[in-house]
Amino acid sequence: MADDLLQLEVSGIEVSVLTGIYSEETHLPQPLRIDLVVDLDLPGEPFAPDTPLSASKNYLDLKRAATDALPKDRHFTLIEAVADHVAETLFVGDARVARVDIRIVKLAISKGGEAIGIRMVRHRR
Repeated sequence: MADDLLQLEVSGIEVSVLTGIYSEETHLPQPLRIDLVVDLDLPGEPFAPDTPLSASKNYLDLKRAATDALPKDRHFTLIEAVADHVAETLFVGDARVARVDIRIVKLAISKGGEAIGIRMVRHRR
């Protein structure tokens, strides 16, 4: 029997990050779009109508991990490092976070509806 879990989702977060390997990329922040799916361990009891937010997780914590928690003055060579930073921020911030699924699209090179980027899944170790 599979374990129950709660998945929180935040998508379409746009943020500018210093990232890239080519000289034209390394001196200016690049626009990224970040989507997150975070798996939380569920409490044993079902959620009642008056269950407090502390029994779940504030969606804004996910958004902050992809925005405010990213250092503005740090250059990430790879967007994989950006994804790892976001995942680690979420793991450190809440022991109930079991898994983080991150999708990052590099908007500057994605044209005509393309979504060029990465998807990374990290599990708590």
